[in-house]
Amino acid sequence: MPIGGEMAMDYYEGVGRRKEATARVRLFPGGDGTIVVNERPLDTYFVRGKDIVRLKGPLEATAMENHFNVSVKVNGGGITGQADAVRLGIARALLEADPDLRPTLRKGGFLTRDARVKERKKPGLKKARKAPQYTKR
Repeated sequence: MPIGGEMAMDYYEGVGRRKEATARVRLFPGGDGTIVVNERPLDTYFVRGKDIVRLKGPLEATAMENHFNVSVKVNGGGITGQADAVRLGIARALLEADPDLRPTLRKGGFLTRDARVKERKKPGLKKARKAPQYTKR
């Protein structure tokens, strides 16, 4: 970005996180609704239908499916965690593109970051909460 001047916006960016997954989402205006995840088409990266439906939620709620091309870089976590991270990233990028969409995105729950993460293992236990088997004798 040049110093002292405003550069033309080529895309809108949003970062989404969920569990161990992080997604960097870029929305390119004037597109036909193509979504590319890690340089692969959406339906080859996310094979489960429910993940695709959740991921597209913010675009459908704001009727912006065919206004942007979406490029996503996502890493870490599992498939569903990545899909939810992309969903949050898309919502944040839409907000950057048009701040008037905030009430719609907020009402759909697309701007709320799901803070649930894996609980740490505690000393003396087998997992976070699972205790060793009790033996009476």
